[in-house]
This record gives sequence, structure tokens and C-alpha cells, in this order.
Amino acid sequence: MRSTILIAVVVFAGALSSAFSQRPAMNPIARAYGESEFKLGPDDVVEVFVYKEQELSTTVVVRPDGKISLPLIGELPVSGKTALDLQKEIAQRLTQFIAQPTVTFIVKEVNSAKVTVAGEVKTPGMYKIKDRATVVDAVALAGGFTEYAKRDKVMLIRIESNGQQHRIQINVDDQIKGRKGDLFYILPYDKIWVQ
Repeated sequence: MRSTILIAVVVFAGALSSAFSQRPAMNPIARAYGESEFKLGPDDVVEVFVYKEQELSTTVVVRPDGKISLPLIGELPVSGKTALDLQKEIAQRLTQFIAQPTVTFIVKEVNSAKVTVAGEVKTPGMYKIKDRATVVDAVALAGGFTEYAKRDKVMLIRIESNGQQHRIQINVDDQIKGRKGDLFYILPYDKIWVQ
């Protein structure tokens, strides 16, 4: 009897382990802005504070080329990196000038999270988004649809960090009425074209 129970437990544990290991990874297209660690981009405002080195502490804006300029270090690419990554990198670079530098890297303003909305919307342009923004939110920021807009043919163009481009056609009416699955979230640098 004990061996039967033990075998049943082992088989159940094996099946459970197999089920979890075969779970698909989250689709990079389906993720929402704000669900992963923030990565810097152009126009973000950052503060670099070096303990006991006031002349090295500064507040700067990330330039369009994704870099900042820091005393002693000079040009530093920051776009696509996290605050923690940069805190470590700056401290490491300062070790050639200062013994055991203590660096704090603070994101003061997030301005890089923008999407482009074009086509049949009332005010096409580039708009700043908040976390968990949807295609519907982006269209609303652009003043809504014009009378000629085809709500069932909204094209979203997304370029991943590896350069891979995705084109996704979205039926906004389905999104609004909740007829077809979950809402589609947008990410910074997405381009939305309304036909």
C-alpha cells in the first residue's frame, strides 16, 4: 500500500513538473509597458549622485542619440539600460579616478515612453503614454477617429530591441466591446496607423 502511494506521488510530481516546464514563455507582443523593469530612452531626466564628490553629481537629460555626458567619464550610452545597470557601470568607470565611489542613479522624469499615431485620427502625432496603455488609449490621445477611419483595420508596427519588426492588425471595435480576448497593450516607440 505504501509503495503504491509513493509511486502515485512520484508520478503526480513528475507530471506537475513537466506541465510547468512546458508552459509557454510570455509572448513579447502581448506584454504591457510597465510590466518589466524600466529602461531609459531619449528625453528621460536622470540624476547621478556621487557620495562626497559634489562636483561629480549632476542632473542631465538623455539626448536623442541615447547618451549622457558626465564629469570625468564623458559620453555614456544609457538608452535601453536600467538605472541599476548604470549605477554599477558609472561606479566602475569612476574607480580609475576615485577609490571606492558610491554612486546613486535616479530616474527623475520618464519622458521617453512615446508612441506615434497617424492616419485617420483627428490630431496625428507623437504622444507620451502611461503604463498599461492600450491602442484605444493611444487613439484617444490623438483626438479619436475621423469619420473615415476603418476601426477594424488599425495597424500597429513594433520593432523589438533585436531589430525584428512586427506588424499587427487590430480591430479596435473588438477591443472596445471586449469581443476578442484581452486588450492589446502598446509599448514605447510603437507606431499606430489608422486606415
